[in-house]
Amino acid sequence: MKSVLFGALALVALAGPVYAQDAAAGEKLFMRCKACHQIGPDAKNAIGPDLNGVVGRRAGTEEGYSYSAALKDSGLTWDEATLTKWLHGPKKLVAGTKMIFPGFQKDDDIKNVIAYLSQFNADGSKK
Repeated sequence: MKSVLFGALALVALAGPVYAQDAAAGEKLFMRCKACHQIGPDAKNAIGPDLNGVVGRRAGTEEGYSYSAALKDSGLTWDEATLTKWLHGPKKLVAGTKMIFPGFQKDDDIKNVIAYLSQFNADGSKK
């Protein structure tokens, strides 16, 4: 039995690195977003809405922020698939959005940003 377990572990090790979402890398990438968005316990709406609890929230619903009609009427929910499309190019997903960010180019960068955003509850505390 030990040899089977050892063999399985060796196979996993030889398969190469497994890339998972990296919230720490996402935090660094979020620096690009900080010009407009805040996240964390003291976050407030700024040029863009605060992003506490954004993962799972319906688009255009953060209280106290004035969204474009296009985003309010989009019917989107910020799940991983929708955020991935959004972070590739907001205007490609929702024509008429106020968001001017051109998007991230790399899928890994987007996954890492989503991992970072996913850590925050609606009140800004970490999960």
